[in-house]
Amino acid sequence: MNTDLTSNILNILKEEIVPAEGCTEPIALAFAGAKLKKILGSLPEKVEIYLSGNIIKNVKSVIVPNSGGMAGIEVAIALGIIAGDSNKNLLVISDVPKDLLPTVKNYLSKISVYKANNDLKLYIKIVGFSGENSASIEIKHLHTNITKIEKNGHIILENPCNDGDFNSSLTDRKILTVKRIYDMAKSIDITLIKPIFSNVILYNSAIAEEGLKESYGVNIGKNIMKAIEEGYYGNDLKNKCAAFASAGSDARMSGCPLPVMTTSGSGNQGMTASLPVIKYCIEKNIDEDTLIRALFVSHLTTIHIKTNVGRLSAYCGAICASGGIAAAIAFLNNESYDVVANSISNTLGNLSGVICDGAKASCAMKIASSVYAAFDGYLLAKANKNLKTGDGIIGTDIEDTIKNVGILASKGMKETDNVILNIMISK
Repeated sequence: MNTDLTSNILNILKEEIVPAEGCTEPIALAFAGAKLKKILGSLPEKVEIYLSGNIIKNVKSVIVPNSGGMAGIEVAIALGIIAGDSNKNLLVISDVPKDLLPTVKNYLSKISVYKANNDLKLYIKIVGFSGENSASIEIKHLHTNITKIEKNGHIILENPCNDGDFNSSLTDRKILTVKRIYDMAKSIDITLIKPIFSNVILYNSAIAEEGLKESYGVNIGKNIMKAIEEGYYGNDLKNKCAAFASAGSDARMSGCPLPVMTTSGSGNQGMTASLPVIKYCIEKNIDEDTLIRALFVSHLTTIHIKTNVGRLSAYCGAICASGGIAAAIAFLNNESYDVVANSISNTLGNLSGVICDGAKASCAMKIASSVYAAFDGYLLAKANKNLKTGDGIIGTDIEDTIKNVGILASKGMKETDNVILNIMISK
């Protein structure tokens, strides 16, 4: 196997699959707040924050972990400033003493929130003032990608990037194709990827079990299991996998402090790409090494699709991960590349168009729908009943279909994003 290619693929996995506690967007705000306080050198007396619409959309309704059940932009920032450790990146508020929560609540009035005057999907600028001192932090495109730091008018750090076609320092995702992912999953040295996916199994399974056990959000995962037990739903793989995956999101969107392994900047995508595959292998008594290879398929397929969609979009990220689930299920059943590709295509042709209207309890419901669609996509591909070229967004091959999904998300749903945000902030 090409060693340079393997090295690049491993870099992509390490860049995309990282631990985070809580929904990624409020955690990014907490990270910015903690970093601001560190640069300023003292507690800011006043804070101004300028955010892209997609950040506002994804923070407005989600419970911030370790906040005592509080939600919203100001809460995330205040927690980061008062109790955050920016050195922990997306685990920045993983250790918040409860006795600081009254201080956090009292600090909320010092924070003013504004919509940024730009078209970037992921943009955060936070400015703090303390006496005669001031500092600002700017983050673009990725949740912890600091592009500019200023203190008292002096630039401390500046990492300019092309906003029109983001050219970050990340490994080039153009090397990803479904065929390459499929071939590498069969041949890659398992010891190279086992550490990454062992953590995925450990972290994500723990929060799914928590969601099934306790009461969080709408508890769609727990209620699917209840429906199975009461005979409303069948006691089958599809329902069990949907319950397990959505339970993780139930917990996470409602402030559960357990960390998850994210994918493509999202814990929900990380859980969607992993939990149904994990549950499938448990129920089928499939060995751990095969599970890890299947997780390699599901996560890289998700990353491949999501790269075309963009980090934040009106296109629901769980739908990208549903393509990864479909590919992994086909892979686990020793299907050919064509069946794997058609499983993805059938799934994307079914669910593309599901909107992202912010991070909240209903994300878990969309994850359940994504799991069901992935099973259906594979079922049809296995029977050689596939969506054809020209059926809506379906292209000439799987790569063309994935490209079309990206066009739909980035261009076709651009105005949808604005409409969703206007609806949300009018309430």
